[in-house]
Amino acid sequence: MNLRERKKQRTRDALLRAALELFATRGYDETTVDDIAAAVDVSQRTFFRYFAGKEETAFFVPRLAEGLVVQALQVRPPDEAPLEALRRAVLESWDTISEAVEEIVPIDLHLRVYRVIESTPALFAAHLRRSAELEEQLARIIAEREGLDVDADPRPRIVVALFGGVIRVTERLWSAGDELSLAGMRQLTTTYLDQVGPALAGNWRTEQSP
Repeated sequence: MNLRERKKQRTRDALLRAALELFATRGYDETTVDDIAAAVDVSQRTFFRYFAGKEETAFFVPRLAEGLVVQALQVRPPDEAPLEALRRAVLESWDTISEAVEEIVPIDLHLRVYRVIESTPALFAAHLRRSAELEEQLARIIAEREGLDVDADPRPRIVVALFGGVIRVTERLWSAGDELSLAGMRQLTTTYLDQVGPALAGNWRTEQSP
């Protein structure tokens, strides 16, 4: 990375940190693009060189984390049952996610903004839309792993929807709790995933399609 690229990355990261700090302290709806730009002493025009709008800053780090989960699922052993592959892809990517986030913003700030997303109607609606898009991507990966047509066999979408439901329950309970840590979220996720019934957790290659 040359000097020009490093300078651009520093500006992007400064804008991102400023945006997230303002969201966490002032509120998303109460923060404007001008506020974010002013916090870094740049123009609104400079902000829009890096981000399409303030919603993009709110979801920048979650998008990074989602990408790591997708990558982790893609390299899971092919003989692993679908639900187990999803489970391990999430749980084993936590350390990578933590490191990747810390390179951009403090983990504590990222987690505080997670609560802002949960409590802000506009952001929560966008979060649900993004979750649906991620679930479709994961379902197609599962279908490909299992040698299935995702549009003919319902199981890939069902298992991913079930998995996504567990994650959303975890996020909601975690955001309402007192322990603001990745370890706390991971523990809740593990607890709920371990309670998922065996019907979808089995090996599909040895079972009849419904």
